[in-house]
Amino acid sequence: MFNEKLFRRTVEDCGYTLRDVASTLEIGIATLYRKMSGESDFYRREIQTIGTMLGKDNIEKIFFS
Repeated sequence: MFNEKLFRRTVEDCGYTLRDVASTLEIGIATLYRKMSGESDFYRREIQTIGTMLGKDNIEKIFFS
């Protein structure tokens, strides 16, 4: 289950913005918000890319806790 609060906090702690994440994923900010709210799913490639940005340990807590 996706933990939005932890995701937002981790993005900020790593010195990024949500716009940075969206840009890295090559999606629009609105699409990222839909994914974060559960209206749309994150693809495996996107999770892997986020893992590279934020650290693999954080990804397990954010996406799989």
